Amino acid sequence: MKVLVTGVGGQLGHDVMNELAKRGHEGIGSDIAPTYSGIQDGSAVTTMPYVAMDITDKASVEAIITGARPDAVIHCAAWTAVDAAEDEDKQAKVHQVNVVGTENIALTCKSMDIKMLYLSTDYVFNGLGTAPWEPDCKEYAPLNVYGQTKLDGELAVSRNLSKYFIVRIAWVFGKNGKNFIKTMLNVAKAHDHIKVVNDQIGTPTYTFDLAKLLVDMIETEKYGYYHATNEGGYISWYDFTKEIFRQAVEKGHPEYAEDKVIVAPVTTEEYGVSKAARPFNSRLDKSKLPANGFTPLPDWKDALSRYLDELEF
Repeated sequence: MKVLVTGVGGQLGHDVMNELAKRGHEGIGSDIAPTYSGIQDGSAVTTMPYVAMDITDKASVEAIITGARPDAVIHCAAWTAVDAAEDEDKQAKVHQVNVVGTENIALTCKSMDIKMLYLSTDYVFNGLGTAPWEPDCKEYAPLNVYGQTKLDGELAVSRNLSKYFIVRIAWVFGKNGKNFIKTMLNVAKAHDHIKVVNDQIGTPTYTFDLAKLLVDMIETEKYGYYHATNEGGYISWYDFTKEIFRQAVEKGHPEYAEDKVIVAPVTTEEYGVSKAARPFNSRLDKSKLPANGFTPLPDWKDALSRYLDELEF
């Protein structure tokens, strides 16, 4: 297959390109930068075909995708700075990227009759309760600008296409870019007391593992809505932080030991800071994956261990 991947300058796009290469598929990377701007780690993505594409420019999207003639598009590009999206001077840009850009790609895929896989988020729901959100749930109630634009992106895909996958993910981490794990490891170098929220519940998602699932999907015609995170149950950000530091110590970094860094659980209200409202309930029901023959992602603790082995910290 030939697959065009947007957002290869980010965490997930980087890993999707490498997974395509491993399987012998022809991957074409794209992003807004003139050349590949992700981590120069010597992996396949750094030398694979790349084309600069502004997804908010409809004519450019049409010309580039029709010129590339892929069999599918995996759309990883998005505005993901959740708090910044609340700023009035940025909201039009967020809409352009997450909604207009997505629709531009969907319309081009429609005209070419090719598959599209769109990455979304649990932020399309209201984040209340304790029941895991089911992939086919239509009770949308985004809490913030980011969530609303990702929902509008979903609707742009489902409204225009029949050959689509919409995959909602949460708590993402990968090698190529910023994420919660890197932030916590860095914060602990400068502070011996850290407050982390314990009333937002979900499951981490390692982009290396997720990329395998996405390529599995694009190789099929099992279209529809899916939820994907690593396995291993539901945890809080506080639980996640404690496990990050525990494994870091295990891997030879005693500076993260409990007697060196105190991690204190606090409520979202006590923590404050965030401009955007955050979901308390990010639990995602993933039972549709095995039901459709897809292999679930490994346990999140295993994913974290493998990720820390890749990191220099």
